[in-house]
Amino acid sequence: MSRISHIELDDRNLPPPTPEIEQERKVAIYDLIEQNSFTLPSREDRGLPDGPYHLGLAIRDKRLVFDINTESGEKAAEFHLSLSPFRQVVKDYYQICESYFTAVKTMPPSQIETIDMARRGIHNEGSRVLQERLAGKAEVDTDTARRLFTLICVLHFGG
Repeated sequence: MSRISHIELDDRNLPPPTPEIEQERKVAIYDLIEQNSFTLPSREDRGLPDGPYHLGLAIRDKRLVFDINTESGEKAAEFHLSLSPFRQVVKDYYQICESYFTAVKTMPPSQIETIDMARRGIHNEGSRVLQERLAGKAEVDTDTARRLFTLICVLHFGG
């Protein structure tokens, strides 16, 4: 039961997302709920409640907040990550996504494929950074990290 069963993004103070960003968000949440691996490592000083978990993601005071509760509402963990390590990769990801969305409308498939490969590479880099930042706090597999990185980008869009 080491998984996320519900995700809530706290985007109250963010501008409304573009249709493309909203679509990315919906797909990431759907895919994440369908299949993910999310484990809280045990601590010497206290036991941790078992999942599945409800995950709240927010940006507060220029920090990424993971608020993790059990399905019954019991607090499982909360941790805050600096956004600094994500800034450049999020910026690069948005730039390549803009190129991709433009390319889909005007370019031939071969050029779209090239841009999409670059987009996936940057996305992989973002998920790697996330896994490094989560070390010791939560363990996630690569696919879970990729989808969480997408949600971080959605939050960072206005953060």
